[in-house]
Amino acid sequence: MTDPITVLIVDDHAVVRQGVKFYLDAQEDITVLGEVDSGEEAVRLAAEMVPDVVLMDLVMSGMGGVAATRCIREVSPRSRVVVLTSYHDDVHVFPAIKAGALSYLLKDIKPDDLAEAVRAAARDEVVLHPHVAARMMRELRGGRWDGVSPISALTDRELEVLRLIAEGHSNAGIAEQLVLSEKTVKGYVSNILSKLHLADRTQAAVYAWREGMVERET
Repeated sequence: MTDPITVLIVDDHAVVRQGVKFYLDAQEDITVLGEVDSGEEAVRLAAEMVPDVVLMDLVMSGMGGVAATRCIREVSPRSRVVVLTSYHDDVHVFPAIKAGALSYLLKDIKPDDLAEAVRAAARDEVVLHPHVAARMMRELRGGRWDGVSPISALTDRELEVLRLIAEGHSNAGIAEQLVLSEKTVKGYVSNILSKLHLADRTQAAVYAWREGMVERET
């Protein structure tokens, strides 16, 4: 008899955690090692327990699922992260995949399908919700911008904000320079990350440097 597939559940809703745990523990070939409500705790337990599969929510207080996924892939490389979330828009899908998530599922998944996705992940096989698969295929085909660089999707104002991010300015500093409210700047930053499929400001700054938007000091 083979060893059971070990799972760590990460979700800040107790009802979701308990429901998923109850069902998975009922499977003969799956064992839930633990369930936690934060990204920070997920990283700690993943390093300690080295589960085969981590079921990861994305939107949580403190460390979010994308950052937690990236950290788990560092501290426990053999653990496969399966996103289980309510969101399938680009701003969530692409950063999660880039952070190292193997599969991406939505919380409307049927219990039997969830168990099968866990088994697939343990075999290192990808499972994507149809909506997510469609987005990924469109991206791979280049249909999203008809082969044009993603940066062309940014407005002039968003390009301006991206340059200032790359120069190291905070939201408050950008707001002061452009004579905007800090709330408006946050909106621009969110749009930039979404359009470029980036997870955070650091990635945005690196992207801008790579694209030659900021001149290096000599």
